[in-house]
Amino acid sequence: MRKGSTAVSTSPKRFTSHIALALIAACCAPLSSRAADDSARLRAIVDKAIAPIMTEHDVPGMAVAVTVGGKAYFFNYGLASVKDQTPVSEATLFELGSISKTLTATLASYAQASGKLSLDAHPSAYMVQLKGSGIDKASVLNLGTYTAGGLPLQFPEALSDDQMADYFRQWTPASAPGTQRRYSNPSLGLFGHVTALALKRDFTEAMEQLLAQLGLTNSYLRVPSSAMAKQAWGYDENNQARRMDPGVLAPQAYGVHSGSADMIRFMQVNIAPGQLDEPVRRAVQGTHVGYFQVGAMVQGLGWEQYPWPVSLKQLQAGNSRGMITQANAAKRISAPKAPSAPTLFNKTGSTGGFGNYAAFVPAKNIAVVILANKNYPIPDRVKAGHAILEQLAP
Repeated sequence: MRKGSTAVSTSPKRFTSHIALALIAACCAPLSSRAADDSARLRAIVDKAIAPIMTEHDVPGMAVAVTVGGKAYFFNYGLASVKDQTPVSEATLFELGSISKTLTATLASYAQASGKLSLDAHPSAYMVQLKGSGIDKASVLNLGTYTAGGLPLQFPEALSDDQMADYFRQWTPASAPGTQRRYSNPSLGLFGHVTALALKRDFTEAMEQLLAQLGLTNSYLRVPSSAMAKQAWGYDENNQARRMDPGVLAPQAYGVHSGSADMIRFMQVNIAPGQLDEPVRRAVQGTHVGYFQVGAMVQGLGWEQYPWPVSLKQLQAGNSRGMITQANAAKRISAPKAPSAPTLFNKTGSTGGFGNYAAFVPAKNIAVVILANKNYPIPDRVKAGHAILEQLAP
């Protein structure tokens, strides 16, 4: 993702000492009830998965949340700011990175459920500047599933917001729409931009309204002054503190800031969308429809799907570097629908100083959210999430 500015540095030894103290303190809580017993059991599961990551990669802080049977549990580690010695909590705001795409997809699904957006339409139906261009051979659905014909992972570094439309007009597809999946911020970014045009709303304003309807009261595209104290600092491989420097269409592709309490709430409404009012319920359900088979993974809008139970090897393969940086053969599912068999939905997200993972299994009523203020390797995030979910599953 785009890289932000640097500020403070600290040593790996200080990271490790803070992590050790946090783990020791967390494991010494008294047990006095069945609820405490459940919390202690879950703490042991999460500690086992998370502690090695924090030690190996010198992660300053992590916020982990799980939900089991509709109840959320929170496990917080380390520091949101090393300089200020601010501890992580479930309210700490992390840069979600590409987990933001699942919220953009939900907004697009909302626009579809409201009759404002057609996934079968071409982009020029909403953005007339694209009429007759190569990108207009694709559908809105292709944009939302990275199958428009080979859009790259990132925009060119020097591209400005004012040049965005020209970039898409001049882009030449490398393959026919719907034949290959190439993970792409420009693709998902344009998907969100077209959605806002269809809604005749500013994207940020439309997303803020959706966040409120989902009950996400601590999630922002524009962090207000009243919430800035909750923002974590991200840390790079040299332990330099940083925050995101947004690029073109960043709000649509990777711009949401949120905490583990809101994100586990988002998992819970995905597990049981019936608790939501219309048309938000149908919007959430729409993101569970699978459209393209890509190896063992099914690509929907935002979420990526796997039959449950899924092996760690399969899950890591679906979230591998090759799946992120290369084009992979895609096959359109002839009758797209939400899966009827047990299914795991997941998404990773990264910025220059943050690394995150979210996954849920509706049939088992379980989910995990792992937010970290360091961009550590994706295979380790997936391994931790998979290990936790396997232990949570009834």
